[in-house]
Amino acid sequence: MEWHRTHDLSRKLEGIPGVGPLVATALAASVPDPGVFRSGRDLSALDLPIPKQNSSGGKEKLGGISKAGNRYLRQLLVVGAMAVIKRAKLLGYTRHPWLVSLMERRSTKVAAVALANKMARVAWAIMNRNEPYRIKPVTAGN
Repeated sequence: MEWHRTHDLSRKLEGIPGVGPLVATALAASVPDPGVFRSGRDLSALDLPIPKQNSSGGKEKLGGISKAGNRYLRQLLVVGAMAVIKRAKLLGYTRHPWLVSLMERRSTKVAAVALANKMARVAWAIMNRNEPYRIKPVTAGN
């Protein structure tokens, strides 16, 4: 907690829904230079569960979820995503309309992995731009 309180980046990452002090410090410590990654996709592919690719002849075939990468960080992000989903179920899905449609089509665990992937991408953007997390306003069309 002391390290978290003294590091500006870690405190900025804590603003992401589902990211607490533990996840924020793990992200800040695991990714010392976000400029190494071209995009948030590259970061999420390194640390998160992603679909295995069995592609040939120009056809993309995505298989089951791979477990490559940083296991500890992956677990923390998925647990944080499960907390967001649990809270959203209790209070309603007003903040995450894309999560509503995903939860209608997929199971809770698959939605948690997708949300964890999104959290990693948002974390990359915060680290890269060195800005705090801003809540995107929800419009009627979303």
